[in-house]
Amino acid sequence: MTMVLIVAGTTTGYGRPYDTTRFSPSATVRTIGAAVRTIEPHAPYATIPVRRLPLTAPTTTTSGTSDTPGTSGTPEGMPAPTTSVLSFENDYGEGAHPAILEALSAGNLMPRTGYGTDDTCRSATERIRRWIEQPHAYVRFLVGGTQANQTIIDAIAPPFGAVVAVASAHVNTHEAGAIEASGHKVITLPEHDGKMDPDDLESLCDVFDADDNNEHMAVPSCVYISQSTEYGTLYGLDEMERLSRVCRTHHLPLVVDGARLGYALAATGCDMTAADIARLADAFTIGGTKVGALFGEAAVFPHGAPVNRMTALIKRHGALLAKGWLLGTQFDVLLDDGLYLDIAGNADRQADTIRKALTDKGYEIMHPSSTNQIFVALDGPTVSHLTAQVRLGFMEVLADGRSLMRICTSWATTDDQTRRLIDLL
Repeated sequence: MTMVLIVAGTTTGYGRPYDTTRFSPSATVRTIGAAVRTIEPHAPYATIPVRRLPLTAPTTTTSGTSDTPGTSGTPEGMPAPTTSVLSFENDYGEGAHPAILEALSAGNLMPRTGYGTDDTCRSATERIRRWIEQPHAYVRFLVGGTQANQTIIDAIAPPFGAVVAVASAHVNTHEAGAIEASGHKVITLPEHDGKMDPDDLESLCDVFDADDNNEHMAVPSCVYISQSTEYGTLYGLDEMERLSRVCRTHHLPLVVDGARLGYALAATGCDMTAADIARLADAFTIGGTKVGALFGEAAVFPHGAPVNRMTALIKRHGALLAKGWLLGTQFDVLLDDGLYLDIAGNADRQADTIRKALTDKGYEIMHPSSTNQIFVALDGPTVSHLTAQVRLGFMEVLADGRSLMRICTSWATTDDQTRRLIDLL
């Protein structure tokens, strides 16, 4: 068998050139430089073509926008969309709010210190501390949601500790076993429209404490919930206060996944603030990826760093960005002058309009909520009709054979896009 060795660059990490004579003489050595060419055919393998993608996506004509701020097809301050593709598949399909791109471009060539130690990250941290009313909170900016959840749970749970979550929780269903891969079992409880019942948690703790064999079991060591939940539903302030009391009675840190925190706090009927979450939780995230940023989540520990050497732990979980200022800049912009909740509120308003239209037309909405996610039960012909013209998210096949489909608005959804979807219903 012939080996092809691909070397990233011509030097080692310490700047010394590779001595390719040390590699197997039967190996074909190729380097990855500024331009990557096809690997030459080496029997018995065929040539591997390299696709070169255009630097910019092709654009098509956009329809239905207005010039009136606040009532247009495009949210105020946003450029018109560059594609007519109608998508309600997710809330992270667009790039970033223009103010973020402007700030990143303005600071593009400014040299900074690395790994989140720069002035912009410090500024964003102070904005978060003021917003949550916790002047000594420990804040780190991480690259993504799964990495943030894995890092937080690993920081607050002992090596033998388990995390308690509902069956539909993101850490249990959509993180590819990332939590278990870090050594922490996920113990599941029944979900109630995506939420955890404090009584269920209390019962779990009582059963565990009463088991004479619990020394041989994974120990419940923290509790994970999401605000909003995987179904777009909201915890009320009273519900979260009850959960927090159970957690503190049993010495279980409460972790709140805020990947869609903006959509939760801006939603009609939400009776809590970011400061309430900081008061009730031991750790939580402020989502950027799904709420106007290019990428990134802020991990917040209201009572200070949970362990020493957090940077090393973050790096072990692949969540540390060398160019940390890219993350700090985005959160510094999002949390300036209420932008974060303003753009999240746009998504919630668009979803409310769609919800009303679905109800008026007789569709069955599952897991009613007031945030940016709508779950609707559709029969096969309706799914085929809609998905031929608009991107929707498929969730599962229901017991009666219908499909549970998700309609998801985003911070960038326009009035025109919402109108076009309603016209298709």
